[in-house]
Amino acid sequence: MSVIRVVSYNIHKGRSATGSRESLADLRLGLYNLRPDLLFLQEVQGRNSRKSSLDAQHESLGAVLCMQTAYGCNAVRELTDHGNALLSRFPILEHENQDISDHKMEQRGLLHAVVEVNGTPVHCLVVHLGLFAGGRLRQVAALVERIKRLVPHDEPILIAGDFNDWNNRLAPMFVQQLGLYEVFALAPQNRPVHGKLRTSVTKLRNSLRPFPQPLPLVQKVHELGMDGSARLTLPPRTFPAAFPWLRLDRIYQRGFAVRSARVLHGSPWKQLSDHAPLIAELELP
Repeated sequence: MSVIRVVSYNIHKGRSATGSRESLADLRLGLYNLRPDLLFLQEVQGRNSRKSSLDAQHESLGAVLCMQTAYGCNAVRELTDHGNALLSRFPILEHENQDISDHKMEQRGLLHAVVEVNGTPVHCLVVHLGLFAGGRLRQVAALVERIKRLVPHDEPILIAGDFNDWNNRLAPMFVQQLGLYEVFALAPQNRPVHGKLRTSVTKLRNSLRPFPQPLPLVQKVHELGMDGSARLTLPPRTFPAAFPWLRLDRIYQRGFAVRSARVLHGSPWKQLSDHAPLIAELELP
């Protein structure tokens, strides 16, 4: 059995939550302290000809974390480019970046890498989906088609990234067509934290929900918990990092048992990017 620590993070091109300063040095330290085994990154600059300190961010992080790297370039500008990256403590056997751009205004891709975990091939897909609902549906359809074509049914899969799916309408496609489950729906439930402060914060967040009423039941995902019981669980709020409101980031898995899953709120994370990172501990039999 292997226990794998997985982190998914939109790093905002190595700039702070407001974009006013560079955050890459602090980001290196924060990720080093997390000790990730697999790191799914979005908005990574592979090239920055303006500022050398922001250039080749996946390589810079990989060197500090002693991890192998794979980079998928999606958006190319005159002096910069950015895309998705996978960093791995395990050998990366192969990787390919697939263009899933839906229109000229947004360049999007999915980075598909195969890593070897103690002799087992694990398929890792890093995604950053578009801002428009119709485009996201077509991008997920391309993702589903790729997995059905290239990934054997008995090989484990991890899909993580920024899905921009704030109303959670894409989840049924992963569950029904691929048998993939979001890690927070399968993780052991945390014991509730009591106290007036937590109650006040909960009430305030509820008052700021984008929907005045909970989503209809059909839009939630019916998933199986670790104890064998079914529960309806929405992904956590991850954006904006300083006061999370929208549910944009996900980790989906197949072939693992979920030990734990949490969002990293507060310092230093709320200063490092506009997204909060996700971290999950998974068991591979």
